[in-house]
Amino acid sequence: MNSDSSLPAFIQSLPKTETHLHIEGALPYELLRAWQPGRYPEFPDFRERGYRYASFEDFNRILLEHALPWFTSAERYHEAAKVVFARHVAENVKYVETSFHLPVSGFINVPGPEIIAAIRSAVPPGLEVRVFAGMLRSDISGALRPVIDQLHTWDELSGVDLHGVESLPTESDTAAIWAGLRAGGKVTKCHAGEFAGPAKVREAIEQLGVTRIQHGIRAGEDPAVMKLAADRGVTFDVCPISNVGLQAVPDMAHHPLRRLTEAGIRCTLSTDDPLCFANTVAEEYLAVAHGLGFTRQELARFARNGFEVALLPAAQKQAWLDQLDAILKG
Repeated sequence: MNSDSSLPAFIQSLPKTETHLHIEGALPYELLRAWQPGRYPEFPDFRERGYRYASFEDFNRILLEHALPWFTSAERYHEAAKVVFARHVAENVKYVETSFHLPVSGFINVPGPEIIAAIRSAVPPGLEVRVFAGMLRSDISGALRPVIDQLHTWDELSGVDLHGVESLPTESDTAAIWAGLRAGGKVTKCHAGEFAGPAKVREAIEQLGVTRIQHGIRAGEDPAVMKLAADRGVTFDVCPISNVGLQAVPDMAHHPLRRLTEAGIRCTLSTDDPLCFANTVAEEYLAVAHGLGFTRQELARFARNGFEVALLPAAQKQAWLDQLDAILKG
């Protein structure tokens, strides 16, 4: 247990990244309150820190019930993103990777590039943002396939991500599509090892060829999969508060983050869906310090990890890494 009272100020001083953030799941709750206060109570149970979702399906239902009524236009994406990114700036976050749910573009009849442009137009000075297209495993063979086949032509799209219910099979075409997108300059990610076991992490690395795993925590159950991830230089974009809230782990003290880092896996810290967990990037750092005993040096390592994988010019990365070194030496 880390009880250092000056720790919040130290965490604030660190230039940080957020590399696992769903923009729909980051919808600021106060926007819903201001829009329809009679429909959205001020303090819903699910936003209390002690709340535990009964299942992923329960979580997904609550997320969609709140996010889908809001995200009906590109302008609504811009409005939400503007508040989200302002919070990042206030937390000394310098770089963000966020995804939007690609099927929504079909639901609201707004082309994906317009949604990306709306998100990017909300980025304030001093913050770098990269936008990814997220989709379900089943979307590869569904009605979205013609759109997916054109993703390599979307200039402002940085990459793609598979997310949603992990138990769904990964379509056989996915590996070829992901390889083609990488050849076209896009970064490929995959949610794996959140609820399904380490075999899903292995599949993402060996079959899909990704080096960015969203969550990945169940890899901690298999030393061979941890070694595979470490040897391949795979990064796990971990969201500890989300993992506890979704009961992927029983509590923070049992989170496998320490085991993963000691196995040589590069891990970052992010919030996942702060609409549903009422969490911040700083709280993620505090949670692993208090619950898992990570030191200041180790917390700075998480920040460094984020900049190391950031889609930034080398000189820009190095400037943030130098700042982190200076903070630790000070």
